Formats: sequence, structure tokens, C-alpha cells
Amino acid sequence: MLDIILDAVLDSIKLLPFLFITFLLLELIEHKISYKTKDKLIKTKKVGPLFGGLIGLLPQCGFSSMAAEFYIARIISLGTLISIFLSTSDEMLPLFISYNVGIKLIIKTLFIKFLIGIILGFIIDFVYRKTYNEKIKDICEHDKCKCEKSIVKSSLKHTFQVFIFILIINLLLSFALDKFYEKLSLVFLKDTVFQIFITSLIGLIPNCSSSILLTELYLKDIINYGSLISGLLINSGIGILILFKYNKNIKENLNIVLLLYIISVIAGLFINILGV
Repeated sequence: MLDIILDAVLDSIKLLPFLFITFLLLELIEHKISYKTKDKLIKTKKVGPLFGGLIGLLPQCGFSSMAAEFYIARIISLGTLISIFLSTSDEMLPLFISYNVGIKLIIKTLFIKFLIGIILGFIIDFVYRKTYNEKIKDICEHDKCKCEKSIVKSSLKHTFQVFIFILIINLLLSFALDKFYEKLSLVFLKDTVFQIFITSLIGLIPNCSSSILLTELYLKDIINYGSLISGLLINSGIGILILFKYNKNIKENLNIVLLLYIISVIAGLFINILGV
């Protein structure tokens, strides 16, 4: 039990720098830069999915939390958010390396996630291109909080609030996953099409343990490659968690989750069909 608590605390502490930097940037954008600069920033959304896909390649779930915050503030587009969520690899890459997996498999997996991320990101932005005209939202006004005059104090305040929220969720999820970890391998239907639907649901768990579980199940030959990809595509660390905490539009959040799930399932099915 002590190990579970320690892992949950460490996973949460790792996010502190990302959370603080995110809120500090948001405060700077909201209160310190000119409207002209904000307009230029909004225009960069058009190439956002490309940069989102590249950022997502870095094995750190903190970037997905940053992406969620930036999307809520409308600094990045929906396509960029989806691109980062789909391409992020969380704990998959370090686990592959620790198991001495071949470099070809690592590159193939990262490239597939990156390619799907940027393609779907640009498609989504093309469909919802009217959102480019949205104004950057004030996170303090959106969160209905009375922030300090100092942007550093304000950023620290937001960071602490989100950190406590994430820590509690991580503790709960870590206990639950530890209890059912061994049993989860039994629910996967070996070599059936339904396996992909299950791994996509597992990938939705906003905790790094879900990407570890999926990767280990693949390495133990319990799930196939398409199922691994489908689970890893939808797995975006705590990004979804941040989205539901700060974005009060529940319908929008659910639509994003549904979109991620559909993309992940279809991608997994195609990979298995094509024998990639």
C-alpha cells in the first residue's frame, strides 16, 4: 500500500512544473500581452496540429495537461488538442526501452501515433474552422476565482488547486488498478475484434498506469498490435481529467472523448486488417 501511495504522489509531483508553467503562460497571455499579439497567436492555430503531433511524441503526460488548459482558454484549436492527445505516448516509450524492444517497433509505433494525430488534427480543424475566430478566454474569469495581482502568486494558486485534485484522483485510480491489475488481463478476448473496444476503454483511464498496463499486455502477447495502438491513441494521461475539471461544457467534453474513442477504435481495426 505504501508503494501505491508513493507512486501516486511521485506521478503527481512530476506534473508540478508543467502545471506551473502552463498557468504562468496563461496569466501572461491573458493579462500582459497586447490584443494585437493575441490575434497573431490565434492565427497560429492553423498549423497547430503539426506542432501538437511533434510535442505529443515526447514521453511525458504533462504536455496533455498543458494542451487541455490551453484549449479551454482557446489558445490552441480543437484539432491541436486532439493531435496532442492522440500522439502522446506517456509511459509506453520508456517501457519499450526498458524491455529492450527493437528500435523498428518503437519508431513504427511513434510514427503511427504521430501520423494519425496530425492528419486527424488538420481534418478536425478544417471541419470546425469557425472556432479560429474565438477569443482567448480568461482562465481566472472562467474559473470564477479572485486571483492575486501577482501572476506568479496566481499561477501558484492554480497549480496547487489542480495538484491536489490530480493527487486525489491518482490515489484512487492507483488503488483500483492495483486491485484489479491481474484480473484485467482475463477480460481481453484474445484475437477477436472486441479486444480493440476493450483496450480503447482501458486507455481512457487518466493515469500513467493504463499505458503501462497496455504496453505490458502487448509485450506478454495478451493483446495484438492494433489493440495496443487503439489503447495508446486514446490514452492522454491526465489531459482528459483536466478537461473535465476546468471546462464546464460537459457536452463538449463528452464529444471530445467520444471522438477520441471512435478514432482509436477505427485506427486499431485498420492496423489489424492491414497487418501493419
